Amino acid sequence: MKETYESQISFPKINSSGMKIILEYTYTGSVKEESLTKDNTIEAFHAADYFQLSDLQNFIIKTVKNTNLAKNYSPELLSKVSEKMPLTEDNILLNLLVETVAISPLNNIEFGRLSITGLKYLLSITHEKEILFATREYEVFRYSAILAAKQVSNDAYESLMEQLPTLDRIENTIEVENKFINDRQEVAKELEPLIKYIDFRRIKGQVLVNLIEPLEIVPVKILMSVYRNIALLNSLNISDIRGKPHMINEIDYVWDEIACGSNLIIEDNGKIVQASNNCNTHRNVKAKIVLENSGTFEWDIIIDKICKWSWVGVCASENVDYEVFVGGQPTGWVLGSNGYCSNASIKEFNYCPGFHKDGTIVTVHLDMNKRTCAFSVNGTKYREITEWNNLPPKLYPVVSLCRHGRFRIQPHQKN
Repeated sequence: MKETYESQISFPKINSSGMKIILEYTYTGSVKEESLTKDNTIEAFHAADYFQLSDLQNFIIKTVKNTNLAKNYSPELLSKVSEKMPLTEDNILLNLLVETVAISPLNNIEFGRLSITGLKYLLSITHEKEILFATREYEVFRYSAILAAKQVSNDAYESLMEQLPTLDRIENTIEVENKFINDRQEVAKELEPLIKYIDFRRIKGQVLVNLIEPLEIVPVKILMSVYRNIALLNSLNISDIRGKPHMINEIDYVWDEIACGSNLIIEDNGKIVQASNNCNTHRNVKAKIVLENSGTFEWDIIIDKICKWSWVGVCASENVDYEVFVGGQPTGWVLGSNGYCSNASIKEFNYCPGFHKDGTIVTVHLDMNKRTCAFSVNGTKYREITEWNNLPPKLYPVVSLCRHGRFRIQPHQKN
């Protein structure tokens, strides 16, 4: 028990599920991994901290890190930590959960999974720090404002969902009509604890003026400070994402079973997609990895088994039909084994010699700084595709295949 000089012993409020883990550890000297769930892990860690059971704390941290707890439930666990423990930089479990949530774009976290306090912990710890972070600052503000509105009323929530579009929609010139927000003052009050951890300098001036300022939920002095900096420096040469952009690992390159056409089979822990014998027309599958913000990305598609026409490229995050050839859609940009490039908005054009042999390696070179794409085939790199001048700010690797096709994805292997 933590040291105290009080004459009367008092216990902090500890949930029975947490105490059950403490008792199991006290009587047996160990805890089974499967005993820890998203509902009792934080309670158990909090209780172990109070009773100074450091070995149990270390076991809990190791279990969270090495099982699916952090991967699948990090927003919920971070929310629970924020309710139970003070914000300190030496809390290993807190830092682990923050790092896990930070490398997932906030847009991928459903509203309701991460609490206001949990979000505050995330933004506070990552504010002005060199920590891997996957969300651009406008999206940080958007998520914070909508989450704040959700605490106030459904009308406020729906209003901000409408008036704060995703960055994809903004950069695709979607116009938003400014409307009066019900409960504006209450939303501003809920948002207030988060505001100081949002770096408005990282948000484009046009977005601040046209979208954020009219909402009247951000203090005027904060916006005026950013405008002043822009005026004095002509522009702010600052990244639109805090910390360090998320570096991509080999395990990130896997096919997405949820974003996959029928009659396609995903194998080898997500690295291989194969078309079944019933797959008579082209079906598509995208990878799970998100390619956004700035930077260059390169990956290989190894065509283990060629099909009638094999297609490799990128697709957008929205409005993709995985049952219809992706190159015939406005949100797909692909190179075919016939050597032609295809996108619904642009007439097909010849790009390189065709490739029709098993084992062909197609490398995709995506430059998100310039929003351009190029391909290599078996080590021979071809030109940047200037015709594709409409690539959006968020993309995914994609392939389109039919019967006999078997494609493997991996990070680019440089010779």
